[in-house]
Amino acid sequence: MIDPAALQSVAKLVNLASPRLGASAPEASDSFFGAPERMIQDSEPVFYPEKFDANGKWMDGWETRRRRGLGHDWCLVRLGVPGVLSAIELDTRHFTGNFPPGAMVEGCATLDPPGPDTVWRVLVPASALVGNDRKLFTVDDPTPIAWLRLSIFPDGGIARLRAYGTPFFDPADADANAELELSAIKYGGRILGYSDAHYGAPWVILTEGRGATMGDGWETRRRREPGHDWMVIALGIPGTIDRIEVDTAHFKGNFPDKVSLQGCAMAAMPDDAVICQSMFWADLMTPQPLAADTIHSFGAERLNPLGPITHVRLNIHPDGGVSRFRAFGRAW
Repeated sequence: MIDPAALQSVAKLVNLASPRLGASAPEASDSFFGAPERMIQDSEPVFYPEKFDANGKWMDGWETRRRRGLGHDWCLVRLGVPGVLSAIELDTRHFTGNFPPGAMVEGCATLDPPGPDTVWRVLVPASALVGNDRKLFTVDDPTPIAWLRLSIFPDGGIARLRAYGTPFFDPADADANAELELSAIKYGGRILGYSDAHYGAPWVILTEGRGATMGDGWETRRRREPGHDWMVIALGIPGTIDRIEVDTAHFKGNFPDKVSLQGCAMAAMPDDAVICQSMFWADLMTPQPLAADTIHSFGAERLNPLGPITHVRLNIHPDGGVSRFRAFGRAW
């Protein structure tokens, strides 16, 4: 199983293979026992001893039939947004006598569906797997990746595949005359750090749409000491913020009492240094009341004119859950 410290190292990264971002698994060599879409689900894999379907034992993951000839099985995964990968997780939980002994993961940068002439880069070389296990493989490649090809040797099942990384977007491609969601993951927005994330996955607050459940958002534990919880966000596109949205969808008895914002324009520096500096940033918005299960919109009349900024600190008073956060404005 993965060392908890290793999992903590990717906690602030985005799972670019998440369906929340629009990731899909459109093609596989075989999917007799389990569709590849199961493999990229955000939920943890489950096992139902008595569950069977028309093809046999139902498994929560992608599973191919037993191969009786040469070759191996493979699956294509389109990432929700292109990004630079730092780690790939291959999870065989609940696959005990039907896991693949080995696997390899390759990536390509093309946005179009891969074809015979696609140039693939090896991200995870052919590596041994064991059953009912989770393995985290470090990726050392600065190229933004849009597609993955998972090869399993020779056949079997993978419960989950997760691709942890940083979304990539070239700000030069932004329309300077249009209102943009400057904080969106699809434009490279990312979470640098937070005070607590006892429930949920922090990065999902920068995704599209509304949360599907109370678990689809960022929620902190109940605060039992003075102070408040916070999160530092790097805008994908630096710019001037004109309006803010804070959505507390499904948070009814645990939404924050108030929300405030700070902002700053900063040169590139390590995340830890940015987080430290955030304590002293200017107020972008003073504390404003929140309500349960509501989309709150704060316009220019509530925002201090700080000019172009690169980072935002989201403060929730004193604690609670936020489903989505959006900062709209003009590119710098």
